[in-house]
Amino acid sequence: MSGAHADLVVARPEGLYCPAGDFHIDPWRAVPRAVITHAHADHARRGHGHTLAAADGAGLLRMRLGALSLQALAYGECVDLGGVRLSLHPAGHVLGSAQVRLERAGQVWVVSGDYFASAHEDDANPTCAPLEPVRCHCFVTESTFALPLYRWRPQAEVFGDIDRWWAANAGQGRASVIEAYSLGKAQRLLAGVDAAIGPLVVHPAVAAVNQAYRAAGVRLPSTVEPAALDPASRRRALVIAPGAALGSGWLRPFGDVSLAFASGWMQLRRARDRGALERGFVLSDHADWPGLLRTIAATGAERVRVMHGFEDALVRHLQHLGRDAARLQGSGAREPPAD
Repeated sequence: MSGAHADLVVARPEGLYCPAGDFHIDPWRAVPRAVITHAHADHARRGHGHTLAAADGAGLLRMRLGALSLQALAYGECVDLGGVRLSLHPAGHVLGSAQVRLERAGQVWVVSGDYFASAHEDDANPTCAPLEPVRCHCFVTESTFALPLYRWRPQAEVFGDIDRWWAANAGQGRASVIEAYSLGKAQRLLAGVDAAIGPLVVHPAVAAVNQAYRAAGVRLPSTVEPAALDPASRRRALVIAPGAALGSGWLRPFGDVSLAFASGWMQLRRARDRGALERGFVLSDHADWPGLLRTIAATGAERVRVMHGFEDALVRHLQHLGRDAARLQGSGAREPPAD
């Protein structure tokens, strides 16, 4: 896709900024106008004067940020912001996750936010709209797992491993606990496991997010409170909880447990060997290396700007392929996601 090289998006201390439209995308400081790609805390912050986001994720944003001036757009719906035509398109990452398409004077830029794509084209996150590659002149992409070693297995195989681990523990009268991020990963786990194996229990932080998912029409299996289970049932349960809960007394009623972590970072052996983990399941809501490359190619973008991850490795590879690729200068660094 060809076109002139006007910069519709630049990096500012507050975050990504569209000068022509006078708004920021996922700013990490309070700004007058913000476009938010999704509700994870490293992208959605309080204090903005006005916020625009995908309608699918509006409930999550209100739950996490409280009262806010929010304009919710359906995917593909267009608005004009200072002469910039803006629309949001599914990113496949979590409920309401969006790519931001910007068009002005014949130029089209897309800011990816976080997105899910993998080597297995049929794989998709069942709890949100799947990634929709968007044609553009310049694609601003995340690069969380932008190294060739990150190649996800088919998710059906991963869930098969989780089910077998859970069933084996249940047969031994030992609860299975998976550490997972409360927004996104927990719901994907619930949607993917075999609920017939035993009771499903989630931490209150996960339960609150589940409520927002269900209100948005996402089907999730039923979960139960630990107090509603007798001791034998608790020992057959699959428990999903964020990391902060593991060191608290919340898990005490389950006795001796088998502990696992579900994350793309589990691809590395040193990550799998950490702490008291007995298992590490490689399950991410971000694109793997083949997914990144396939998505970039599908955009048809002449220019690629890379941020938030292993930028240099992806830039070098794209340049080797003859693309105009560079790290988005001044984009800053976020904490690595628990994904």
